[in-house]
Amino acid sequence: MTRDCTFLVVGGGIAGVSCAETLAICCPTESVLLLTESSIVKSVTNLVPVARYLHKFDVREKNVTELRAGIAHIVDQLEHIASKEHWARTKSGLVVKYRYLCLCTGGAPKLFGPGQEERIIGIRDTDSVLELQRRLASAKDVVILGNGGIASELAHELQSVNVHWVIRDDHISATFVDVGAAEFFQLANKETGLLDTTTASTAIKRMRYDEMLPRAQEQQQIKRGAALGPDWHRSYDLSGAGSSVRSLPKIYSKTHIEKLEELPDALRITLKHDDDDSIEQLSCDFMVSATGVQPRHDYTSDVPLQLAEDGGLLVDEMMLTNLSDVYAAGDVCTAAWSAASKHWFQMRLWTQARQMGAMAGRSMAAALENETIYQDFCFELFGHVTQLFGFPVVLLGRYNGQGLGRDYELLVRCTRNKEYIKFVLQNGRLRGAILIGDTDLAETCENLILNGTDLEPYGDDILNPDIDIEDYFD
Repeated sequence: MTRDCTFLVVGGGIAGVSCAETLAICCPTESVLLLTESSIVKSVTNLVPVARYLHKFDVREKNVTELRAGIAHIVDQLEHIASKEHWARTKSGLVVKYRYLCLCTGGAPKLFGPGQEERIIGIRDTDSVLELQRRLASAKDVVILGNGGIASELAHELQSVNVHWVIRDDHISATFVDVGAAEFFQLANKETGLLDTTTASTAIKRMRYDEMLPRAQEQQQIKRGAALGPDWHRSYDLSGAGSSVRSLPKIYSKTHIEKLEELPDALRITLKHDDDDSIEQLSCDFMVSATGVQPRHDYTSDVPLQLAEDGGLLVDEMMLTNLSDVYAAGDVCTAAWSAASKHWFQMRLWTQARQMGAMAGRSMAAALENETIYQDFCFELFGHVTQLFGFPVVLLGRYNGQGLGRDYELLVRCTRNKEYIKFVLQNGRLRGAILIGDTDLAETCENLILNGTDLEPYGDDILNPDIDIEDYFD
């Protein structure tokens, strides 16, 4: 069983689909083959510019047959890469001969616990959310472990259930925001979080459920769907079996799990508070482990793939790995180019998965045509658009002072229940910003960061609410 193609892309997530679609546009006469473990893939839709180089978008689940014309597909799993001979083998034994290969196999959730405990689940893809939905139907108490985007979304979206949120940091959503923004979120939720939530529940994507069920037992193979995109929770009913009156999650900050005990009808968790070493116990129906992901590359190769310290596949500015004609993009890879921009750094987010996938596609197309291209300008400035606790959030540049040491100052403006704006300034120049709420400052901040405008003459007036800096610096 063999098959030939010019471009082989492995992975049906945002990175893989973005790469395949870019190749189909750049090389319409060449064969593009997408190898995915599920027939449901992720596609970017409703791309809306927030600033010149920053976009927000929706992620739509679609059948792989609905992809752009010119993209063929195989539903299977990659097993081995023979990079010297330019072929790859799947689990079913199919050998695919390629000219260029791109690995977009994403990441796997880091589950807490010594083994695969029955009452601990990870949230990463569509089938894991369906499992969460199934368990919530009879649950009254749920523990969320983690402090990133998915943990924050769950803490806000879960209804009719008692939520216990365990975090190691001293404030919520520490992956994205600082203490001030966390306080802004908590104050806003205290005023709105106890309202009766009797509105109609969100429609559930039932049409996807049969496809995502495990395959026949004799195959003993578990499907792995693509990673969740932005606003994934809008498509699922995340209601428990408790009271319909919404209550705020109970937050256990600067706390870690000391011990787990699986009881016949519950999970008993022993918590240790880092401040005073005190011990606290609680019981729950199940725990959601949302402690991040690790790059997933569970396949072999004739030449060992070079890995970074975080386990990602090392790639250069063209998204090329150490293997000949083998590229990588998205959560599976780690940026290793030496001349990284002073305003950009890597985070494993759907925004960067889309950018990396498109960059890999352009690089592969250029390699085929023996053309020289340059890295996309999106890698000059870190940017991410998301939503936390019901507020739109824009993160730009070194928004939390990443990599700046102590050599920077902060300028903050906060309007309760409306907006939170933080500027990170270094030597009078804007290096990063957090924009929460409808601030309309994304493009202005983007320009100020990229242009290196000296803001020292304006002092604190740069965030004076009586001065419209959007028009001033237009």
